[in-house]
Amino acid sequence: MYRHSLPVTCLLMLLACSVTAEPPKPVTSIDLQDGDSFVFLGDSITHQCLYTQYVEDYFYTRYPERRIHFYNSGVSGDKAGDALARFEGDVASQRPKYVSVLLGMNDGTYRHFHRETFDRYETDMTQVIEQIAGIDATAILMGPSMYDSRVSVGQPPRWVAGNPDQVAEVTGYYAAVLAFYGAWVRDQATHRGLGYVDMQNIMEQLTRAQRVENASFNMIPDAVHPDANGQAVMAFAMLEQMSASRQVSAITATKVNNKWRVAGGKDKVSDAQGDADSLSFTFKASSLPWVLPADAQLGYAITKSGHKLSNERLRVLGLSPGRYDVSIDGTKVGTYSHATLAAKIELQSNDKTPQYQQALAVANLNKERNDKAIHPLRGKWAQLRNRFTRPGKTGTEEHKEYLVEFDKEIAELNALAIDYETKIYAAAQPVARKYEIVPAAAE
Repeated sequence: MYRHSLPVTCLLMLLACSVTAEPPKPVTSIDLQDGDSFVFLGDSITHQCLYTQYVEDYFYTRYPERRIHFYNSGVSGDKAGDALARFEGDVASQRPKYVSVLLGMNDGTYRHFHRETFDRYETDMTQVIEQIAGIDATAILMGPSMYDSRVSVGQPPRWVAGNPDQVAEVTGYYAAVLAFYGAWVRDQATHRGLGYVDMQNIMEQLTRAQRVENASFNMIPDAVHPDANGQAVMAFAMLEQMSASRQVSAITATKVNNKWRVAGGKDKVSDAQGDADSLSFTFKASSLPWVLPADAQLGYAITKSGHKLSNERLRVLGLSPGRYDVSIDGTKVGTYSHATLAAKIELQSNDKTPQYQQALAVANLNKERNDKAIHPLRGKWAQLRNRFTRPGKTGTEEHKEYLVEFDKEIAELNALAIDYETKIYAAAQPVARKYEIVPAAAE
């Protein structure tokens, strides 16, 4: 009997190993289809309605055939526990497919690392993650964004300025504290098979690189809240690390046996004609370039967002040697040599093209949507938290009366946001454009 016990034991061990679940694969992309919703959950950096707006701009212009709904759920001053308190009405109610989470900046309390403070964050963030899973949504966790300690030396955050000890802690240690919080978030994403975006490192790397050229460079004016350029970097980080599509369009024109052939990949080309010195054709792209408002252009440029996430390529092979004007819908967008055209030109950042101007109109319309509907809506949620977070305030008659008016105002602002969304999608629809390449006029 004894001699059979070892094989049985080994068999049981093998069976136990065979049923052990494989580690989940982390989420590395955002797949939003027609009718899907995406919620940005966060604190004041999300409440600023900037990186969220720029990510929205990307999806509006890249997938104009899909009606994707975006919802900002950022509240200034929030910690993870505050986000939990409003989760049902401010996140779950949107029935999201994805929820991005940017929390931690306030959770560390702007001090040196403190174990009990982190334990509170860990507990609350774990519940946030589990709440997202509980509504069958996928979490995209984001490490806290950059804290600019150099800025805080001369201008400590106003909420700590009156405490010299805390000023010293926030200046000397807080960036490292947030790095620790971000590492924990990253590990949670890895262990649970969720998405993860590293905000801190890319912002710090680009800031250091810019300060080599310009020592006064700064994209976080108060050390905490990124300006439009800093938020453009955040949007880029989120899109790039979540494997966003890199190409808008690719046109290749080739002359074969004195006849022009023009291909646009999945996009439609028609009416191609020309000779040794000229070419014209009609092209309808399926998307527009990703264009941001004027105040975010530096952040867009230093990340090379156009080339990396919005490539709009044109190649023309077979022209006679010389220089050529390129026009789209009758507007000259540039003059190039035949060799440059044969190599390729990129049009996504050329503000003379009609498709750039169309995409800019979409971005400006979305800016108006965020300014007039989304930011005021987030302000209402902040007012609700500030007025009724003290013990004994919730559930009172005052609270119930307040909620009646609150719900009415929230519904009105949400309706306004939907109206803007309809206008944005109408404005984002690509149209057929006529391209002409002709010899440049003599100067």
